[in-house]
Amino acid sequence: MHSLDKTKQQLDVGKDNSAQGRWRYTYGALDIGTHNCRLLVAKPEKEGFRVIDSFSRIVRLGEGVASSGLLNETAQRRAIDALKVCAEKMVLREVNCVRAVATQACRLANNGQVFIDRVKQETGISIDVIDPQEEAKLAIGGCLPLMDPTIPYGVIFDIGGGSTQVILVSQLSGTTEIVNSISIPFGVVTLGEQIGTDKLPIEIYENWVEEISRNLRNFSSDNDIVEKIEDGHTQMLGTSGTVTTLTGIHLALPKYLRSAVDGAFLGFEAARVISSNLRHKNLTERASHPCIGVERADLVLAGCIILEAICRLWPVGKLRVADRGVREGILHGLMNDADKQASDKEAEQL
Repeated sequence: MHSLDKTKQQLDVGKDNSAQGRWRYTYGALDIGTHNCRLLVAKPEKEGFRVIDSFSRIVRLGEGVASSGLLNETAQRRAIDALKVCAEKMVLREVNCVRAVATQACRLANNGQVFIDRVKQETGISIDVIDPQEEAKLAIGGCLPLMDPTIPYGVIFDIGGGSTQVILVSQLSGTTEIVNSISIPFGVVTLGEQIGTDKLPIEIYENWVEEISRNLRNFSSDNDIVEKIEDGHTQMLGTSGTVTTLTGIHLALPKYLRSAVDGAFLGFEAARVISSNLRHKNLTERASHPCIGVERADLVLAGCIILEAICRLWPVGKLRVADRGVREGILHGLMNDADKQASDKEAEQL
């Protein structure tokens, strides 16, 4: 568990010393990805937690990192400015238990640690750069409530900005366990920089679908995923801006609405039709859709390509859509850690 640096108004106020375990804290969970900076502030409840504040801003921290190997100054500045807003929100909400994580952009960049140090100095926030395995565990922790416990296996994927995580889980033992996971170096930012922003000819679209598929085939065959699907024993869950955006379009929402999208189902055929329509639109036309907007217009086609590869490779037929993931996993982890610390302390006193 972490807290903001004392010089930046440490958030160890408002702690109820009479409370025990998770109930002593107000929690903050920060996810600094390749594309977005996201914050959740929450208080514990009997059944999980209640979100009392949130923040999300597209910062494109990983802009150009795949080609240069560096986080550029403009991208770092965007991210730090967003993180300052997060720090202010956590001070306002009297957060006293916080964890911030960074993923693919900081893993890839040669100057990733320089950025982490700058964030600490300018905002007081300590960031953990997590590996793909921990990222997978956090994503699963956030999405578990949406999984059908009666279906033995699940394919969970997260199309990020700089990479795509795919996780195979098993529920055969009565609990959800990771069987295997893979992270491939294709996300909406890294792939989007290669395909451009204009209408996308079918030949280019198909070539990239094949390239994504090629990166996933060994993982698929090594874990017999197609066989599990053919036996009817597999569900699929997607957590990313791509699947939430396409679901908003599918539901014909006048604007994006998380409450309508989170937990919805998206059929593969519906996703293909939407992707095809988007492929024929130019940047301005895509940006005009209320569920896409200017900030996602140049990235949505890259997400469609990755999603198409996943759907073709593993024909489950439909996927459950999660507008949740790493941040929720962080919150569950922090609360469980707080309970364990209280339990260990109580045991020492006996």
